Amino acid sequence: MAGKIEAHIKTLGLVLPSASAPVANYVPFVRTGALVFVSGQLPLQDGAVKCIGLVGDGVTVEQAYEAAKLCALNLIAQAKAACNGDLDKVMRVVKLTGFVAAGPTFTDHPKVINGASDLMVQVFGEAGRHSRAAVGAASLPRGAAVEVEAVFEVM
Repeated sequence: MAGKIEAHIKTLGLVLPSASAPVANYVPFVRTGALVFVSGQLPLQDGAVKCIGLVGDGVTVEQAYEAAKLCALNLIAQAKAACNGDLDKVMRVVKLTGFVAAGPTFTDHPKVINGASDLMVQVFGEAGRHSRAAVGAASLPRGAAVEVEAVFEVM
């Protein structure tokens, strides 16, 4: 039976993906005490990167915002795995760090990462409000336009 958070995700019209396996020498999350550190998640859907390229040069801010939302869904899937399948154990989204593949003149990184931030607040309410960094990168793994990592507080 799905908990309150998963039921809320469904009411938002969202589909929580399965947590993806790492593609290199790292683990998808580390739980230490009441904190879960989730490795950077790409905008993966059904195993494919859904937004490839540089934001501001072939990828719009709006497309990248949607990609950041997809990254956030993948972060939540990893948090669910870290909580043995129970998202109701998530007490707070502590921090997001978002990376945006863009050229040197692009400056709207925060607008892109708002996609992930907005989704966390939609899903977790006040507990979804978090600290954040939004930074630019010359490139990201698999050509992705966005990557986001997270820290969750859990019980």
